[in-house]
Amino acid sequence: MASREIDRQSSTLGHRFPHVVAIAGGVGFVALGVWGMLDPRSFFDAVATFEPYNRHFLQDIGAFQIGLGVVLLLTSVSIPVDGLAVALLGVGGGAALHAVSHIVGRDLGGTPETDIPFFAALAVLLLAAGGFRWRYERDSAR
Repeated sequence: MASREIDRQSSTLGHRFPHVVAIAGGVGFVALGVWGMLDPRSFFDAVATFEPYNRHFLQDIGAFQIGLGVVLLLTSVSIPVDGLAVALLGVGGGAALHAVSHIVGRDLGGTPETDIPFFAALAVLLLAAGGFRWRYERDSAR
């Protein structure tokens, strides 16, 4: 009897606990990332008080935070998901938002004429590869 109770607790810790942490972490990363992208000054004043203030850098950080959150949330879906698909889609989402950050901040410096097309192309490649991999894994499981 005690052995079954230990097995049940171990099963819960091994299955449910990681999912709960992934979902909570994913939501937290996405929320902080959205905040950093949409209101970088407020984010800086409340959380990231590391001088000097740099709007573009905070928006980039927000983009990557969202990508991290997407990775955690994708791993939490109830269907079997391939790790490569999750990585490609999460990083691709972060890369796409990074391109958006460069579009929004094109007047802040850098070389937007080359940065934006490069980051956008990278995002498209990552997202396309992730989508193809997700679909391949889903179809192979049938």
